[in-house]
Amino acid sequence: MEKIEWRKSDPSYSAKKKPQILELPTQQFFSIKGIGDPNQEDFQRRVACLYAVSYTIRMAPKKDWQIPGYLPYTVYPLEGQWGLQEKFLQEKVMKKEHFSYQLMIRQPDFVTEDIAQEALVRAAAKLPADLADQVEFLSIEEGRVAQILHIGPYDDEPETFEKLEMFIQQEGHERLSKEHKEIYLSDPRKAVPEKMKTILRVAID
Repeated sequence: MEKIEWRKSDPSYSAKKKPQILELPTQQFFSIKGIGDPNQEDFQRRVACLYAVSYTIRMAPKKDWQIPGYLPYTVYPLEGQWGLQEKFLQEKVMKKEHFSYQLMIRQPDFVTEDIAQEALVRAAAKLPADLADQVEFLSIEEGRVAQILHIGPYDDEPETFEKLEMFIQQEGHERLSKEHKEIYLSDPRKAVPEKMKTILRVAID
């Protein structure tokens, strides 16, 4: 049976150290928003919600749920769109508790709105009552972006961002927002910090 091999064929998740510019089509995600320090429990609870719903679709054949057009695949990586809460935008010193974020996990093209809503119903027992209604199914068009692979701890990202900024300027583009996206190709629970792989992405003109 054909399989969705996003690691090999989708440039959105290209693990290349060399910065690149991409035009991204509309993609669909399960998403949940949050604020504050990602090292706190609330962040992990929100991440768990996305994985619970995503794996409900991934494991559908084993649960006798017949999804039209279903193809085997590995669940896509966690992604996070990062910015600052509005009340902290003027702060001179950025702290992790100032963060505002939107977490998301991409879904295969065969996942329709109806399938997504069914997955939310089927996964309901696994979702905390206070977060269940915060999980959304969204179509997101990022458009033109620049991205680069960061290898190492999250706290070392600024150096990699400098390389990306230099590349963007050399290519004659500008960032459209101070926000950025991170795509987590490594599981921080298993990978040593020095070897963690994270795609850093920004919107450009």
